Amino acid sequence: MKIFNTLTRQKDEFIPIKEGEAKIYACGPTVYNYIHIGNARPLCVFDVLRRYLEWRGYKVTFVQNFTDIDDKLIKKANEEGITVPEVAERFIKEFWVDAKGLNIREATVHPRATENIDEIQRIISELMEKGYAYCAGGDVYFRSKKFKDYGKLSHQPLEDLEAGARIETGDIKEDPMDFCLWKGAKEGEPFWESPWGNGRPGWHIECSAMAGRYLGKTIDIHCGGLDLIFPHHENEIAQSECANGCDFSHYWMHNGFINVDNHKMSKSLNNFFTVRDVANEYGYEPIRYLMISSQYRGPINYSVDIIEQGKNALDRLYTCRDNIDFALKNAKEGGEIPAFIEQRKQEFIDAMEDDLNTADALAAVFSLVREINTVISDGAGKTALTACAEIFDELTGILGLVYNRKTEGLDSEIEELIAKRTEARKNKDFKTADEIRDKLKDMGIVLEDTPNGVKWTRA
Repeated sequence: MKIFNTLTRQKDEFIPIKEGEAKIYACGPTVYNYIHIGNARPLCVFDVLRRYLEWRGYKVTFVQNFTDIDDKLIKKANEEGITVPEVAERFIKEFWVDAKGLNIREATVHPRATENIDEIQRIISELMEKGYAYCAGGDVYFRSKKFKDYGKLSHQPLEDLEAGARIETGDIKEDPMDFCLWKGAKEGEPFWESPWGNGRPGWHIECSAMAGRYLGKTIDIHCGGLDLIFPHHENEIAQSECANGCDFSHYWMHNGFINVDNHKMSKSLNNFFTVRDVANEYGYEPIRYLMISSQYRGPINYSVDIIEQGKNALDRLYTCRDNIDFALKNAKEGGEIPAFIEQRKQEFIDAMEDDLNTADALAAVFSLVREINTVISDGAGKTALTACAEIFDELTGILGLVYNRKTEGLDSEIEELIAKRTEARKNKDFKTADEIRDKLKDMGIVLEDTPNGVKWTRA
């Protein structure tokens, strides 16, 4: 598999640290509010990455954190007159409502920053001992310029990064590029005791601690949005590699931004949507479909029209899968496995092996759908139809789609009416057949006469 590695700026062959295993860290949400549609993209994209690697036989350890101590959580808690843990608990629960709606599988581990204070302090102590960190006014800072490779992920010269850095009023850092590892306690804020005084961790150090604790000093793949490259991921690399004396992550994958009606999503532009808002209007699965319908590194555009297109595409998938089941009920035994199954499977694999190209993988799935519909119309036997069902479920399962199928049964009265109508048609008693059809329609049952028999749906 080839992965576009932000670190090397090229597609690199994925060679895991340990053969047959993949250790992946994905930056999770700061739990102070509902997740927005921008958060949904890395959730969906890297869920597909994990599913695909597991399907290819890898043992995947997937870690995704919750940032549950942060300025935003403190502000939210103060506004509502509750504690920071109460804010975190509420929005972690809300996260799971949305994540399950999007068919996101639970990570191997979902660590919280506040559960890893000891590990955070251990890393800071290591950096202090090696001269990479220093105390100033109750805070602890990292000496960015002391790490000779600082900027290697964002591919910007240090002077360019420095030009964009800001020195806040009253800042006592040695250098504007230095970043905070430990924040001294302020009145009314949560804090933990430490060798440098009461305080709480900086944002960047949390992920280094949690990745190291659950995946080891060097990991295979680190994932996140483009907005995290600098400073978050750049700082993670600096502090991790200086503390541990080895590479932090071999591969870095970053998904592109989401625009809304071709404009950057922003609260100031009043085009900021939570996943919950969109799901209440259109359902969760069209959101997931949108997030994987384009190659993950490029931008995608959210609009009502595009969500509707996604719903229509999903309808095609659901209809195809229902048609397979319906055809199987009346199919004859035997038949050959269609040659196109292996061809479409290989197209799907080729797309996914090429830097997780879910857009081309979806194209292979829809080619499969067209061919399945054709063999159903041609009266395929059970062997062919069973193979079609298996490959359909396999490929859509990797993408995490078609997860809301409902198998509905009919009560005996309706089954009896459908049987009577079928018998009436056989006897050319079309008046009775039409009356039964109308009666079923009034009951909310719509019939469709197909070459494979009568198909019903609820209106």
